[in-house]
Amino acid sequence: MKISVIDVGSNSVRLMVMADGKTLYKQLDTTRLSEGLAASGRLKPEAIERTARAVQLFAAAAELNGAGTPYVFATAAVRSSSNGADFTARVKQLTGIEVDVLSGEEEAACGIAGALRGADGGIIDLGGASTEIILQRGGKVEYSNSVNIGTVRLFDMAGQNRAALQAAIEDALAQYGDLSLKGWDMYGIGGTATSLAALSLGLEKYDPAIVNGTRLTAEKLGSLAEKLLSLTVEERKALRGMDVRRADVIAGGCLLLYNILSRFGADFITVSESDNLEGYAIIKGLAK
Repeated sequence: MKISVIDVGSNSVRLMVMADGKTLYKQLDTTRLSEGLAASGRLKPEAIERTARAVQLFAAAAELNGAGTPYVFATAAVRSSSNGADFTARVKQLTGIEVDVLSGEEEAACGIAGALRGADGGIIDLGGASTEIILQRGGKVEYSNSVNIGTVRLFDMAGQNRAALQAAIEDALAQYGDLSLKGWDMYGIGGTATSLAALSLGLEKYDPAIVNGTRLTAEKLGSLAEKLLSLTVEERKALRGMDVRRADVIAGGCLLLYNILSRFGADFITVSESDNLEGYAIIKGLAK
């Protein structure tokens, strides 16, 4: 039996179709729901409309392909905005679907369930408007924190300015408190991590099977961040492996991920294609 889940993120909307507990495929549409959120605290009407329309199209595609009415969840952009209810109401109007707006803790739980499947380790889920860090041992969460910093929020705050990006990142990372990642097997999930893996590998065409399991060291991320910051957005688009839809925000995201690893003592992350989409299905008992 097929089921479908839609993740409404701050930067993109993603559809996953699953059967018998296995992911058959994922599709993505970059809609930038959180565009301008850092400055105004509100979702723009045009961002709401294009994102709700993406959900509508994915829902129709899922039903056409025998995956039923999708389960839809939303994360930081919707929960942290003052008018997130406008978005959920528009999706309800277009599709009849109630959007499940996850708290930061629920988002973190979905991420770790999808990436680790109960194993010991930690995840860094770097999104468009928030970043979750979670550590789990013996089936119990030892640390979990969601901070309102991500690629789109960084771009809105600091653009391509290296000094401004670094200052915003340092302010945000202080909110993780006395955190140490030394000795933990850390996994990176979300579009920033997978895009950086594809870029690091220089993939001509994105291949999830190749991206999954890619190791990104702190040293590699640091040098890649400096390279990306030295290029214009148009120059970045020409790089092998670059997702052109992320070319404007990827430098800040890379710098953020590098700073997380270097500040909290992680030597590397392993990139996981399995993430909060699979995790949501597991937690809600859909992955059967």
